[in-house]
Amino acid sequence: MDKKWFYLFLFIGMVVTLFVAPMSTHAQDKVITLTYSNYFPVMHKNSIIAEQWCKEVEKRTNGRVKINYFPAATLTPPTQTYDSVVKGIADIGYSLMGFNRGKFPLTEVIDLPLGAKTGYIATKMINAYYNKFKPKEFDEVKVMYLHCYGPSIIHTSKKEIHKLEDIKGLKIRCHGLTAKVVQALGGTPVGMPMNETYDAISRGVAEGVICPIEAMKGWKLGEVVNYTTEAYGSSQSAGFYIVMNKNKWNALPKDIQGIIEKINEEYIEKQGRLWDELDKEGRDYYTAMKGKKIISLSPEENQRFAKAVAPIINDYVKDMKSKNLPGEEALKFVQDYLKANQK
Repeated sequence: MDKKWFYLFLFIGMVVTLFVAPMSTHAQDKVITLTYSNYFPVMHKNSIIAEQWCKEVEKRTNGRVKINYFPAATLTPPTQTYDSVVKGIADIGYSLMGFNRGKFPLTEVIDLPLGAKTGYIATKMINAYYNKFKPKEFDEVKVMYLHCYGPSIIHTSKKEIHKLEDIKGLKIRCHGLTAKVVQALGGTPVGMPMNETYDAISRGVAEGVICPIEAMKGWKLGEVVNYTTEAYGSSQSAGFYIVMNKNKWNALPKDIQGIIEKINEEYIEKQGRLWDELDKEGRDYYTAMKGKKIISLSPEENQRFAKAVAPIINDYVKDMKSKNLPGEEALKFVQDYLKANQK
């Protein structure tokens, strides 16, 4: 080969290397790193499934998105998670809406004592509600998906609850709208996040808790309560959110957004079914412990409990009307949903 051509090809090769190498390095470095805050304990299955969601995003984006997962409230306290996501302290956050009563006014319809019988039905219901109403209270974030636990019932440490009068004056741990349920039943509400409940009951700060039976195992509450009353007449579910900082979401490439949306749809199913599995595990764990007792109310007593909490539903409609929010429509939607989808 003529030397002139040799040096020309050599020069072209050097130029290509100079331009392509930095581009390649830049492409390799362009990994999107996000943070995810969750308050559930590390070994709780709601923490495990959240971490699985993170890994699924990383897997399906071929490593283009990496999510650093922070369980057990190690990044943000559960009561501050939503605002932390809005401010960008956490990119993704998972917590209970009831920890911030008043922030999600229309969606509090989900927390009313409506009689949802399973976590799966309640989870499907809250996502159907969100898709229909798109409440403005979530405008500051991008909602990944929502979910709900199974029916909340009454667990006490020292006193058996067989009738409405037995609750009078008892200090019951609660959150959000559950405080109104406790008051309506004659108890004394003690508001606090779930991760403080075990200690509160063990020290006598609270004498019981209204929550799903899954917490007997998931939060180890079976170690500090002895009596469970299946008061389904006043039972309720509660809404959880998994949300993302809106600016971080909008900055994601469209194909990655599509991948995450698909994963979210799948996890609505997974999370709903998980709650029912957790309720079964919690019941089995609790009943296997020595000295524990489950009390079933008579149909007549259940009706008394239902009647006691009925004004809470009416108050919700009135409150939403005063805020110019479609509370009556939201209530009708979820009530119709339950009638059509559960036996």
